[in-house]
Amino acid sequence: MTAQQQHLPNALATGTDYQALAERFRSIFARIAAGALEREQTRSLPFEPIKWLKEAGFGAVRVPVQFGGAGASLPQLLQLLIELAEADSNVTQALRGHFAFVEDRLNAHASAPQDTWFKRFVDGELVGNAWTEVGSVKIGQVGTRVSRLGDQWVVNGTKYYSTGSIFADWIDLYAQRDDSGSDVIAAVRVHQPGIQQSDDWDGFGQRTTGSGTSVFVNAVVEDDNLLDFATRFKYQTAFYQLVLLAVLAGSGRAALRDFSDEVRKRTRIFSTGNASQVSQDAQVQQVVGKASAQVYAAEATALRAAAASQLAYESHFGQNAEAERNANIAAELESAQGQVVIADLVLRATSDLFNALSASATSTSKALDRHWRNARTAASHNPLIYKERIIGDWEINGTEPPYVWQIGGGSKHG
Repeated sequence: MTAQQQHLPNALATGTDYQALAERFRSIFARIAAGALEREQTRSLPFEPIKWLKEAGFGAVRVPVQFGGAGASLPQLLQLLIELAEADSNVTQALRGHFAFVEDRLNAHASAPQDTWFKRFVDGELVGNAWTEVGSVKIGQVGTRVSRLGDQWVVNGTKYYSTGSIFADWIDLYAQRDDSGSDVIAAVRVHQPGIQQSDDWDGFGQRTTGSGTSVFVNAVVEDDNLLDFATRFKYQTAFYQLVLLAVLAGSGRAALRDFSDEVRKRTRIFSTGNASQVSQDAQVQQVVGKASAQVYAAEATALRAAAASQLAYESHFGQNAEAERNANIAAELESAQGQVVIADLVLRATSDLFNALSASATSTSKALDRHWRNARTAASHNPLIYKERIIGDWEINGTEPPYVWQIGGGSKHG
């Protein structure tokens, strides 16, 4: 261990008083929830809600206390994101790229001080995401390039599904260097002439996450903000999946809240029912009770999976390479196991809850279907069938899971 590294383990984000932390943001979550239905109906991006969170320091909850953050653990971050997702799951997913970049800088602190980035996070600066390319790009290829233009580095390329970037101050951009051919992360300032952003995501769920197209034309990136992708934190895929688990669990909680409220105030009954009030109908209570249990299990599973990633984070600062490797394997597997189970639980809950009401529940003015649509969309990231296979391969053969997932064109066979 170098002299520079010796002080770093004392500045870890290992946890804080959760209730005190959550109380800082719950009034904001309530304001976000109050406008969620209107944003869904008008497809209005949540610029103002994200501004409220920025100003309250939400983006710095994982930053160690010594640097002005809250020092929250990963399970505590995930619990906060679940509460936020209950208010509006789009906002949680819009912040996915930000918290992944924060996590990377937390891990980078094991070998080099990250004071500058920590200060940016504490000052409220947010980071968006721009990794995915479509079209003719094959698996393993990167079309976006970083090259020299005069005395500075510039980025050229087009990214899709740039979740959260339209709200951000920075973009975590995956590219390739022209000079060396190495893969890099370019942390690019958003507010410059070389970047054009569009809100053109057309999915049927998670419609206001800002997951659109980003075009880079000679966008400038400072030397210090070109980061070797090989140094990216190992449990990154597990982390990205954890945020989606928060989206799913929060969507389930929101559905349970809204359907329970609809049942509570419903006055019309069916002749085939069991009570003079829907709220007293034993079968309706059973529907809601089962959904409550499903949502509870989904949330508990998500928090258990987050604990594995917290251990991977802490292991990165130790001196035991084998322990760190095992922790990273566990983080990847547990996030995958959580994904398989939580997706099923929440999708069933958000669908079966319609059995507690009648056809009036399908009214577009209520948009109760948005909870299923949001859950279905989040569950479609990182296909479940492949995660199930990877888990099975580990259980049977002890095959280490992959830590980086890519998408692109495949080979054509005659």
